[in-house]
Amino acid sequence: MSLPRPWAILLDLDGTLVDTVPFILASVRHAFEGRARRPTDAEWIAGIGTPLRVQLRAWCDGPADLEAVVARYREHQRANHDRMTRAYPGAVDAVRRLRERGHPIAIVTGKLCEPAARSLRHVGLAEYVDAVIGADACSAHKPDPGPVLLALERVGRAPAEALFVGDSAIDVLAGNAAGVVTVGATWGACTREALAAARPARLADEVAALPAIVADLARERARG
Repeated sequence: MSLPRPWAILLDLDGTLVDTVPFILASVRHAFEGRARRPTDAEWIAGIGTPLRVQLRAWCDGPADLEAVVARYREHQRANHDRMTRAYPGAVDAVRRLRERGHPIAIVTGKLCEPAARSLRHVGLAEYVDAVIGADACSAHKPDPGPVLLALERVGRAPAEALFVGDSAIDVLAGNAAGVVTVGATWGACTREALAAARPARLADEVAALPAIVADLARERARG
């Protein structure tokens, strides 16, 4: 009898592997500087995980205004990326350990692919990642299952052979809709209560625990 293949591990990026929530909020404040109508930190955090333009559209006055605000946001991101982007403690080691155990690794993020790849290179994660599904890789966006399903296609696994880790309810909802096991990362932007309401299979309190959680959940599924 052949042994089951190692699960694919799908991971959100911002707030899950990289500690960039303060950076994101600073970029939003820069983009809306001097404007009367702007999102609060809590309103922005509630939408983290969706593409930038989707989040910004509700706060802008038409297409031209949207593009101007996007440009200001990205200006701040480009200028401050390396200074304000760092991996969560234990994240690089956890992903490395999972990859060494044979798990394919894919990133499923609301960021565009190129900025996501830049962040992965900067923090030392790029060499362990097999696929990056960004907002420009798929016409659907989280919480739609489309990006998760595309990631599975890229790494050659079925939903029953995969786990998705994310720090927002949007991540959990996308993973559940795709039929993968979901883990809510409580160290990111979302509250524990909001993550639990999305019904992940497990909540995780530190990124270093992911290899053990993956092994435990795989054993549970094998037992049926």
